[in-house]
Amino acid sequence: MTIGSYLVELDRFKKMAAKPRFLAKYYSPQEMKYLMERHFPMFAMGEMFAAKFAFLKAMGINSTGISLNEISVLTDYSGAYYISLTGKGKKVFATKKCRVAVSCSHTKNIASGIVTFYE
Repeated sequence: MTIGSYLVELDRFKKMAAKPRFLAKYYSPQEMKYLMERHFPMFAMGEMFAAKFAFLKAMGINSTGISLNEISVLTDYSGAYYISLTGKGKKVFATKKCRVAVSCSHTKNIASGIVTFYE
């Protein structure tokens, strides 16, 4: 079992939401659809961002090699978070031969992401 966690201050996303280059670099098309439908809530942006870096920490690698927009942090019909991968991220994760669980949370000022790899 491997765990990665990451915290982020939500204030930094207030300015970023208006920057298309930031959004394209860090968020997948599926995440962008979710965010646009909800008018870019800062807590959701922060949770997704934190979960992506938690995922990379659990993988044991830094952000080089896998684009963050290849990691999608999504919710299912019940609101539970899950991670969907595309591109190089999908290929690298397949070598791990494990499953992934993700948990996100936030307060007024901080968002967190925790990712666990397990068999």
